[in-house]
Amino acid sequence: MPTPSAHEFRTRERVTVVAESGLHSGPSFVLLHGIGMGRHYCGALTEALGMHGRVYALDLPGFGDAPEPENPLTMAQSGDLIAELVQRKHIVRPVLVGHSMGAQVAVEAAARHPQIFESIVLISPTVNPAERRVRTQALRLVQDLWGAQARVFGIGLMYYLKAGPRWYVKKLGSMMRHEVEKTMPNVRANTLVVRGSEDKVCPREWVETIVAAIPRSRLVEIPGSGHEVMMTHGKRVASLIVRHTEGRV
Repeated sequence: MPTPSAHEFRTRERVTVVAESGLHSGPSFVLLHGIGMGRHYCGALTEALGMHGRVYALDLPGFGDAPEPENPLTMAQSGDLIAELVQRKHIVRPVLVGHSMGAQVAVEAAARHPQIFESIVLISPTVNPAERRVRTQALRLVQDLWGAQARVFGIGLMYYLKAGPRWYVKKLGSMMRHEVEKTMPNVRANTLVVRGSEDKVCPREWVETIVAAIPRSRLVEIPGSGHEVMMTHGKRVASLIVRHTEGRV
């Protein structure tokens, strides 16, 4: 069940948990977590962005406190779900922020609903097409987490156990089949791509391909950080997002 500060958004048989925080003025930041994760994984980023606007941190269906549906959505269907959520909740000036798999959802949402999403942020975006294999991606994640802070590892492990291996594998299939690079040229939103310089899951060559594919995009690297850059450098990433929203990046 969601905490008292969160509520459920229902569409058909699917439930998304939405936690609202921050100011009631300014832009609206909609946060999409990566596979196996949930809204608390973005805690530092949520807190920092809340000083500049309204934050909507989500637990996507089957993750965090959101109950598991019968079948996972495709990335395109997930993008449609986010667009429906934004419209039905009357979220104004939405800035869509996706981490890892959440970046794939953000790309689909922006490409399919350009009238809703004028500004997006892709943090550590997946999946690198040169390594679109489950075993390779798992190896890269282990390499990235090997030197991670204990808190990062602990929260990540908690969420993976909460999602459970069966649902994780189902959603992983949807994530790995998604050829996000084919959708990127259709994105018209003002786009910021953020990468940790030590990210093994999201190599420099891949993010350069992303920036080349999305017409209005730019890349910022954060030195000394890995795939979970929004957790280890939450204030820095939040500052970049706010400046991007204001047109100053």
